[in-house]
Amino acid sequence: MKRFRVWLGHVRWLFCLVLVYPLWAAPTVTMQKIEPHWFDDGNQFWYRKDLPGERRTFIRVHAGQGRREEAFDSDRLAAALSEWIGETLDADRLPIESLNFDVPGHVVRVTIKDRVFNVSLDDYSGEEQAKEQADSDRREDSTQSEGRSGSSTDGRGRRRSEAQGVRSPDGRWEVRVKGHNLVLRKVEGGDEVALTHDGNPTDSYQVDAQRRRLVEMSYDAQDPERPTPEVFWAPDSSRFVAMRHQPGTERRVYLIESSPEDQLQPKLDSYPYLKPGDTLPVRKPRLFDVGAQKEIPLSDMLYANPWSIGSPRWDKDSTRFTFSFNQRGHQVLRLLAVDGRSGETRALIEECSETFVHYSGKYFMEYLEDTAEILWMSERSGWNHLYLYDAKAGEVKQAITQGEWLVQGVERVDRENRQIWFRAGGLYPDQDPYFTHFARVDFDGHHLVRLTEGNGTHSLQFSPDRRYYIDTWSRVDLPPIHELRRATDGVLLCTLDKADATELFESGWQVPEPFVAKGRDGKTDIYGLIHRPQDFDPDKSYPVIENIYAGPHSFFVPKSFRTSYGWERLASKGFVIVKIDGMGTSGRSKAFHDVCWQNLADAGFPDRILWMQAAAKKYPALDLSRVGIYGGSAGGQNAMGALLWHGDFYRAAAADCGCHDNRMDKIWWNEQWMGWPVGPHYVEQSNVTQAHRLKGKLLLTVGEMDKNVDPSSTYQVVDALIRADKEFEFILFPGRGHGAGGSPYGDRRRTEFFIRHLGTPTP
Repeated sequence: MKRFRVWLGHVRWLFCLVLVYPLWAAPTVTMQKIEPHWFDDGNQFWYRKDLPGERRTFIRVHAGQGRREEAFDSDRLAAALSEWIGETLDADRLPIESLNFDVPGHVVRVTIKDRVFNVSLDDYSGEEQAKEQADSDRREDSTQSEGRSGSSTDGRGRRRSEAQGVRSPDGRWEVRVKGHNLVLRKVEGGDEVALTHDGNPTDSYQVDAQRRRLVEMSYDAQDPERPTPEVFWAPDSSRFVAMRHQPGTERRVYLIESSPEDQLQPKLDSYPYLKPGDTLPVRKPRLFDVGAQKEIPLSDMLYANPWSIGSPRWDKDSTRFTFSFNQRGHQVLRLLAVDGRSGETRALIEECSETFVHYSGKYFMEYLEDTAEILWMSERSGWNHLYLYDAKAGEVKQAITQGEWLVQGVERVDRENRQIWFRAGGLYPDQDPYFTHFARVDFDGHHLVRLTEGNGTHSLQFSPDRRYYIDTWSRVDLPPIHELRRATDGVLLCTLDKADATELFESGWQVPEPFVAKGRDGKTDIYGLIHRPQDFDPDKSYPVIENIYAGPHSFFVPKSFRTSYGWERLASKGFVIVKIDGMGTSGRSKAFHDVCWQNLADAGFPDRILWMQAAAKKYPALDLSRVGIYGGSAGGQNAMGALLWHGDFYRAAAADCGCHDNRMDKIWWNEQWMGWPVGPHYVEQSNVTQAHRLKGKLLLTVGEMDKNVDPSSTYQVVDALIRADKEFEFILFPGRGHGAGGSPYGDRRRTEFFIRHLGTPTP
């Protein structure tokens, strides 16, 4: 019996070793990134080149010459350092902490083992140096002197005094809030003058602690017992704008933590959370004349129903101020200008859409004060592009970018050279339109310079003076490539390095395959990827599982190289995993994106199903009689929706922390895509009201302390399914938050769920 126990112990040890071995012996990929260390002159840099087996070498690059070389003779340096520190060092594994080639002469300063040596690269002689000390003479913070005077400015023409008033730029005047109204006084003595008399708790100039959380403020929150008005002074101190606030719905979400760690009894928690249709807090500008000590009336006709109003900015000459206005429903976006003397208001720029203006993802505005121009982003052409506006006339001077591709985002505005640097998608028609490329163009739309060209998605690291940059690009099926390029024209100076994924590929790891098929219109290309199990056999039949997230705010199919994916447990059990971006997601044309408007239940399913059918036609091993789907948050809503709307195609779905009814979720996300006011389409597309349509097998999971999506959204689905007498599985995670279904326990249960209902590969 004793021998049996010893034998069993050995078996258990070996079993654990088999399980743990992949964790500490996993194949590595080297040189996935480069960390450059630039010389002071900006013409050279060095970086550490990692090699398989935890080996390394060091590379020196002469950027202007486009030349790379070994930074030093590793064998000779290792021999010298070993002698100096009294320890044998491996030339391939030098534990160098830092290098400095900016030392005078042909010398490198090496920090190793917390010691510093100056080493001649001619004969590898050297001497130890004391470590350089950090400079203790720091520049005095500019705000310190202002602090000593008892006030500070915030860059928007507001000056806040210690007494919670807001001082004018010339320091002569101060505006305070008193009983929800505004009062004005001279700083150097004088009686307070009441500028308003109709303020009250529901229509106030006071910005209390709650309102500070709901509106964007550029100064720190003050003591709520000492209220501060939100004031924007004209540069000449003759006028100011004060924002008047009305509170919105005081909605809170309540959660019960059933199993707290620090006590036996449950805990009640709550937090503020506005939902679609709720009354919003509103802030609107009011204009005041200091000399006349009175208000200048404004008409809010052009900003009557705001989702948000941006903070005002005054022109340098104090003649007018401008502010942005996003109308509730997100179909009108304006930049408004108000005359500082008359109060006349007009729209400088206006964006209107029959669907939505994508303010949360495609908004950019920069005011060019010196030339009275505005840089503006718009999808008015059907593609997201940049425009140059005349800030006085409110007219387009020039389309800066144009074509059937889009600006993904602005990286830098060079006012001196009148150039804009940006990220773009679809810049090369023969490449995946979701790949990120970089470019630069003049404000007048001329001299478009493509800074990247490799067939992949890119990221850039610029030299400190921006004369050079390292372009790192990859695809899911191509490890990163690092190139040195010249910023003036994007010319390739040299290839620095390529990531080495030999170990990974030789281990049998399956590279995801990008796949393209036509969408519902028969014309539009739909992009996705196929990830096969490591032991994939094309002569077998494999169930297919789609990982879905159809949130319209972005796109979600991976584009860059990676060595792991969240679905690998599923793939290891014999499932083919697919990931697809259908219509209704962002990253393409406006028409492609508009499919989601008031139509989130669509989730691109018509495109996804056609895509999988095309993939199965090319690869018969994909068994479309056994298709599953899973996702979390918006993906949880999508996963359950697959069984409600397309239960004839999808057989099983695992839905985690889903926003199953868009009336239950956060206000900004849902009103952006489902619109306002809340209409019958919200009800018609709810997984709760449509629960009776359920076909197939469903696993619902949610964390009871989810503060991203109200967990009651899932509970209401459970209630509706019970009322409809539907079979389903449900796991509640006590004490867990958003995404609990992706925890190790949830991952295991989800995998077992799909194995039960979809099976495994068959001969």
